[in-house]
Amino acid sequence: MSDQHIPAATPIRTVAKIGLFYGSSTCYTEIAAEKIRDCIGPEYVALHNINTSPLSLADNYRYLILGIPTWDYGELQEDWENHWEQLGQIDWSSKVVAVYGLGDQIGYPQWYQDAMGYLWARVKQLGATTIGEWPTLGYQFESSTALTEDGEHFVGLALDDESEFELSEERIGLWCRQIMAGFE
Repeated sequence: MSDQHIPAATPIRTVAKIGLFYGSSTCYTEIAAEKIRDCIGPEYVALHNINTSPLSLADNYRYLILGIPTWDYGELQEDWENHWEQLGQIDWSSKVVAVYGLGDQIGYPQWYQDAMGYLWARVKQLGATTIGEWPTLGYQFESSTALTEDGEHFVGLALDDESEFELSEERIGLWCRQIMAGFE
């Protein structure tokens, strides 16, 4: 794993409580949420499955992490799709948001992490400050709506538990250190 653009030496600092909201149909996005929580510290991260927790709880946090898997041909996960309009009812202007996504770069290389790109664009358009870009180096995909303008980074942490499960834990650890510097 390359540490290009990743401040690996940045210590994780304690901050105000972070709200981590995720949608998960097959449990992988939930497992990633739990790993992120454990990496940052369970005392600092509150998990919210948007299937059972109202998205309006996001108003209670300044710092947010949003997790979404991409389904089929670049589609939103069903829980996020069901709550998509509710995103507009949250005041994002004072929020700092990091996103992570799960996708299958081998099975769906034309739509890799598209849902993460949609979610990032939506909260950005609604006024959120976003952090947590992640390098594309080492990934193999054809296209993605989750790329930054330079095309060398994803807008958030890209995980592929289908074909690169063994890399997820290291990627999560590095990304958590990176975003914690932005949650100050």
